[in-house]
Parts: sequence; C-alpha cells; structure tokens
Amino acid sequence: MQLSGKLSGEPYALYGHSMGGLIACLLARKIVIENERPPVHIFVTGTEGPSAPSRIEDKRHLLNKEDFLKEIKDLDGCPDELLNDVELLAHFEPILRSDFKASETYLYEEGEPLDIPFTVLTGTEENMELADIELWQKETRLSVDFRRLPGRHFFIFDHAETILKIIVEKLSNNQKFIRHESVRKIS
Repeated sequence: MQLSGKLSGEPYALYGHSMGGLIACLLARKIVIENERPPVHIFVTGTEGPSAPSRIEDKRHLLNKEDFLKEIKDLDGCPDELLNDVELLAHFEPILRSDFKASETYLYEEGEPLDIPFTVLTGTEENMELADIELWQKETRLSVDFRRLPGRHFFIFDHAETILKIIVEKLSNNQKFIRHESVRKIS
C-alpha cells in the first residue's frame, strides 16, 4: 500500500482498539518509513504491546465452535442477539475467526522506535499481564502514558466519555496539533 500524497498536511492522531492498536502502530511505522507526515499521537486500547509473547500463544481461532463462542462471549463485547442467531452467527463467525487469526499469527519485527507519543488504556479485568502491556514502551522513544480503567476487554463501551476526555486532553496539549489553523478555527 502506497501512502505517498494521500495524507493531507493537517495534523491527525491514530486510535485502535485490540487488534486495531497493533494496526495503528504498524500504519504509523509505514507512514514514517515513507517519509509522510506522522500522526501527532497514537491512542491504543485493549491490547498488549506488539512484541508480547502472549499475542501468539493463544490460538483461539483454532478452537472448536463451542469453545470459540464461549471465548467470544467471555470478552463481553458481542451482543447475545448475535450469539443466539444461527444465521447471523454463520455469517460473522468466520469473520471473527479471521480477526483472531490475524492477531494470533502476527510475527513481531522489531523496528526503530517512533518519535510519536502513545497513550495506552487497558481494562483492569482484561486477561493481560502488566509486563505485556508495558511492552508498548518499545515502540516509541517518548514516555508512554499507561492508564487502567475498570472493566474487561470492551471497557471502552462503559468509559467512552472518559476515553474521549483523555484524547481531547492529549491533543489539546500537543503543540503540533493546536498550532494548526484548522484546529484554531474550531476553538
């Protein structure tokens, strides 16, 4: 994928939850490699650092149907209506398995740390080791702001307002972001 010329000159941030956090980090790396304007901040929720060994230890995508659906239910992010609807489940189960497979088979390649600030938010009841969460620090030369909020993997639904406040606070304090004329017009 070529990014050349596709990013405007306006400042932007990246946000990703779960596998989206890994994707945000990989996208930022690609942007930097292609000498494009990097994001002013990366916000990650609900995932351990890309180099965490636990990322590839779990093989949930290989579970039998019953165990796989139990895993999905245990994450607390999938409505019961979906899990109890045979037709919908037949459509979404392969998609969910593909997402898990992509995350669980990703092989980490160490790269040069980014010069981009990261904020990493995780749920206090997520099934992750603190040391694995702290591996995000390997991805940037800057100090990572680690925060924990009550809840499991989909704590983001219960804390959307808090997360939004954190994002606004971080971007409001970012000189690259607030100096841009498009932001000043909004203020």
